[in-house]
Amino acid sequence: MTTTTYSVSGMTCAHCTSAVTEELTKLVGVQDVTIDLVEGGTSAVHVTSESALDETAVREAVDEAGYVLAAS
Repeated sequence: MTTTTYSVSGMTCAHCTSAVTEELTKLVGVQDVTIDLVEGGTSAVHVTSESALDETAVREAVDEAGYVLAAS
């Protein structure tokens, strides 16, 4: 198992965190997603997965939810 933290901007509420969590859990190998919400700022999204995830896939999932994966 590996846990990676991503920075995501644009989230402001519980609905936002639900949308991001829903999209990320669709990725193969994702076991858990937890989010430290910073309303209107850059939130920390912790993704636990079986192995390292492709950052492009993570970026696309976050984009699909309507938010922006900050540059790493």
